[in-house]
Amino acid sequence: MSLNSFGHLFRVTTWGESHGPAIGATVDGVPPGVPIDEAAIQRWLDRRKPGQNKYTTQRREADEVRILSGVFEGETTGTPVQLMIENTDQRSKDYGDIAQKFRPGHADITYFQKYGRRDYRGGGRSSARETASRVAAGGLARAALARLAPGLSIQGAMVQMGPHGIDPDRYDPAQIDANPFWCPDSQAAEHWAEYLDDLRKSGESVGAVIEVVARGVPVGLGAPVYGKLDTDLAAAMMSINAVKGVEIGEGMAAAALTGSANADEIFMGPEGPHYASNHAGGILGGISTGQDVVVRFAVKPTSSILTTRRTITVDGEETEIVTKGRHDPCVGIRAVPVGEAMMACVLLDHLLLHRGQVGDEGGVIG
Repeated sequence: MSLNSFGHLFRVTTWGESHGPAIGATVDGVPPGVPIDEAAIQRWLDRRKPGQNKYTTQRREADEVRILSGVFEGETTGTPVQLMIENTDQRSKDYGDIAQKFRPGHADITYFQKYGRRDYRGGGRSSARETASRVAAGGLARAALARLAPGLSIQGAMVQMGPHGIDPDRYDPAQIDANPFWCPDSQAAEHWAEYLDDLRKSGESVGAVIEVVARGVPVGLGAPVYGKLDTDLAAAMMSINAVKGVEIGEGMAAAALTGSANADEIFMGPEGPHYASNHAGGILGGISTGQDVVVRFAVKPTSSILTTRRTITVDGEETEIVTKGRHDPCVGIRAVPVGEAMMACVLLDHLLLHRGQVGDEGGVIG
């Protein structure tokens, strides 16, 4: 039973634990001839790695990726690509006090109840450290997409921190890389800095909403009924550590709209059909329309905090717990490049599926 893998043709299996010697990914189904090297993948890992500013965990990991197989003379060979990232800054002693206690809001208790044992050092596989493997695989997926769908781009942003959202009228893509929150609203970013500073100093944490947009997505990706593009996107985003909700396009807000307001009107343009709006988030009937694919996901507050909370021990005794160590006051910050990576992996997977089944047989309008 392989439940550490995702994807159909482009298939990613992640491995390793937060405080083990290394983490990584085995990526199968990569087309041959994709130009790739460690530096091309490293640029994406550098966006996710910890310790870059005071708003993320101060664990110092270089997150240097090594390609162990599947690449020869700078190109993929079509065989499995093995990616490895060594862990170099573990502090397992920080977790000694919780070896017999369960952290409220964390996977400690369910892992123990399911497997009869758990790796309490940073949470093992339940740690957000696992997402570095996904980002490495996403870098490989981006390289393949650049070759197979050169007009496609993917960009993520944080659009809400705690109760504080951005102003859509101030959305500026150029601001996303200009602040530590991947925020497209410079005024919101300034407010978030003060807000998170106060939370961090008080030993608290907060959640966030991340939006990932893919532009230039080819028409026709996805399939009815169980192979819908939005089904796989939702599953991919929901599998990210600490994610508790996912929506496509208008999402939950669509429930408040009328049919006439929600349906995106279609017109004929010089290059084919175009839409007056994008409430559908670029997907209809599980198949991409050619519009921007828009996905948002909600990340819960970090469970490991310095605030004292009630819990129980492995023996069932009631007690209190304070989680020491180095943790993100808002784990949603580093979830932005992870969401981008998962979008890349799913889109490449569906592009390969589409090419395999349909090829050039799609319908032409006009």
